[in-house]
Amino acid sequence: MYALIDAALSRSRTILTLLVMLIIAGVGTYLTIPKESSPDITIPIIYVSVGHQGISPLDAERLLVRPIEQELRSIEGVKKMTATASEGHGSVTLEFVAGSDLNKAMTDVREAVDLAKSKLPQDADDPTVNEVTLASEQPVLSVALYGTVPERTIVQIGRQLQDRLEAFKQILEVDIAGDREDIVEVIVDPLLMESYGLDQGDIYNLIAASNRVVAAGFVDTGYGRFSVKVPSVFASLQDVMELPVKVDGKEVITFADVATIRRSFRDPESFARLDGESAVVLDVKKRAGENIIESVGLVKAVIERAMQTDQWPDNLLVKYTYDDSKDVDMMLTDLQNNVLSAIILVVIVIIAILGVRTALLVGISIPGSFLTGLLVLSVFGLTVNIVVLFSLIMAVGMLVDGAIVVTEFADRKMQEGVPRDQAYREAAKRMAWPITASTATTLAAFAPLLFWPDTTGEFMKYLPLTLIATLSASLVMALIFVPVLGSLVGKPQYMNLKTQRRMQEIHEGNFEKATGITWLYYHTLAIAIKHPLKVLLSAVLMAFAVGFATTRLG
Repeated sequence: MYALIDAALSRSRTILTLLVMLIIAGVGTYLTIPKESSPDITIPIIYVSVGHQGISPLDAERLLVRPIEQELRSIEGVKKMTATASEGHGSVTLEFVAGSDLNKAMTDVREAVDLAKSKLPQDADDPTVNEVTLASEQPVLSVALYGTVPERTIVQIGRQLQDRLEAFKQILEVDIAGDREDIVEVIVDPLLMESYGLDQGDIYNLIAASNRVVAAGFVDTGYGRFSVKVPSVFASLQDVMELPVKVDGKEVITFADVATIRRSFRDPESFARLDGESAVVLDVKKRAGENIIESVGLVKAVIERAMQTDQWPDNLLVKYTYDDSKDVDMMLTDLQNNVLSAIILVVIVIIAILGVRTALLVGISIPGSFLTGLLVLSVFGLTVNIVVLFSLIMAVGMLVDGAIVVTEFADRKMQEGVPRDQAYREAAKRMAWPITASTATTLAAFAPLLFWPDTTGEFMKYLPLTLIATLSASLVMALIFVPVLGSLVGKPQYMNLKTQRRMQEIHEGNFEKATGITWLYYHTLAIAIKHPLKVLLSAVLMAFAVGFATTRLG
């Protein structure tokens, strides 16, 4: 430790260059590090869902849930399996043991679901398998499209925005609430159908047989082999209307003669309304590790450009009903205000006690520690989230202790006539181990949080990691960078001869010469030392009183 301090003070230019580089890198990291509301935590949970329109919860359990459950029971490492059946939907949630390989688990679940597909009803939707993550499951922005325009227009614009937004790498997916699946309705006139000698079975079989992919094979020629394509799938409403139904003499009866064909939507399963108008809501989810502020800004920019085009209806309105980036931005602003307030208050207090130059030296250690800590977090691939911001705000009051102790001791040495280079050298060496021990005890209180198991531990690990990085940086600031800066610009606070003599006598152990708070502290400590058992008993009683008050009063 002492050799490191001597080396740093002997190479002041190199250390100052390193400090400038750290601050520049820290500022760049602060501007570019991904910012999100919640930590990106891998939760050992996989969610399997399947839908079937119109079936009851009892049938959903029997036809959808049970076949999937039977195949999923063979998967190893499952801690808990929960099944849910509701109207038109069934789902199975698998919670795996902490530490399980989720990539292997996803593969096993997909294979089991593929085996269960053959046991599901033919009209059932394809099962979906999703991994649950804390960051990507919550939308960061909800955009409502509403107004006095046709529903189809709102849905089409919502789908266009969905395609545009999902093309960006920052966006994971965009879910549309209020969207309904397009369908083609064939409304058959019973009287016309009966007059032509048709029944519903004929109509259904004709549509099914005429809307099927036909593999026509290949044609071999002397010049090569060519595939043959047979148009056999409906591509438009006109194809359905012109489909022959029956030949009556020389007349060909088509669907247009016996039925009305139109585009429509499936029956709604949910409604989205805003200000009394029909609405479509886009729930935008960002990818894990992406900057939430930049992602939300990107989405809003895309929507603003779309609103300025000619295709955007004048009476189609946009409203952001939820914006998670506002909370993150507010917390970042609070952090900046806390840092500035801490620097200002520390500088004011130190100016009153030790002088302007010493106050500036201590003030530099606060942003230096923050920026260095953020740089370390970025190197380890961590993001700035609510837990990191809370940890940084909590660390503000603990960053300047070491720097204050070193600069105060150096100021005292300079008052005694020691050159500033030697004064800061002695101060750093004299206080190195006490400051290191003090920082280590603080970190030891938070270190056990690193070993907190399960999902809660994954969430809380950001707190000790942030404090360890920031407080370790403050230790380096106090023992290396502050002494180097002090050795170049440090200057002792002016004291008259009488004050210097009194400070020297106090330093030599004559505390009777102390005044003010120092005198009060000395006499209080002297009384406590004379009655150690009473002081210890009082402390124990106070601890019990606090515990009792906590349990009784909450």
